[in-house]
Amino acid sequence: MVAHESSNIILGIDPGTLLMGYGIICLRGKNLHLMEMGTLTLKGTPDSYEKLRKIHEKITALIEIHHPQSFAIEAPFYGKNVQSMLKLGRAQGVAIAAAMQARLKVCEYAPKKIKQAVTGNGNASKEQIWRMLERMLHFGEKPRYFDATDAVAVAVCHYFQQKHPDLGVRDNRKGWADFILEHPERIA
Repeated sequence: MVAHESSNIILGIDPGTLLMGYGIICLRGKNLHLMEMGTLTLKGTPDSYEKLRKIHEKITALIEIHHPQSFAIEAPFYGKNVQSMLKLGRAQGVAIAAAMQARLKVCEYAPKKIKQAVTGNGNASKEQIWRMLERMLHFGEKPRYFDATDAVAVAVCHYFQQKHPDLGVRDNRKGWADFILEHPERIA
C-alpha cells in the first residue's frame, strides 16, 4: 500500500523472543482502519542471534511495505527472571534499531497505559483488549495469538496519544506523602 497524504499509518509492536506481535493501523480522514496484524513466530529458532536477525528483517519489511509515519512499541515490564528481561530487551532494541534505521520516531508505552488507552482499564485481560479492538476496528476473527492484538493495541494507544497528548498524564506526586504535604487540612 502506498501512503496517502491524508493518512497516518502507525506500526505497533509487542516485542518478544518467542512471538513478536505486530499491528499496522491507518487513519484515513476520521476513520481508523486495521491494515495488517500478525505474529512473527520464533519458537523454532534456537539461536538467540538468529531470532534477533529475524526480528530486524520483519520490522524492516513491514516498514518497506506499509510506509508508516509512526512506530510504537510496548516497553518491557519488570519481571523476576533477569535472563528473560535481558532477552526481551534485546528483542525490543533490535525492533527499535530497525525503526530508527528507517528514520521513524520511536515511542514506548507501558503495558498498563496501553490497556488503559484501549479498554479504559489498566488491568484489562488480553481477551478484553481483543474484544475492544474488534469493536473499534471491525475485524472478525480471533487471532491465533493475542500478541497480534496486543501490537494493534500499542498502535491504537499511540494514535490516542497523538490525538490527545495530555491524555493519561498524571501529576508529579510521588504518593500519599506528597498528597498529605499538599493537603494538610485533610488530615484528622
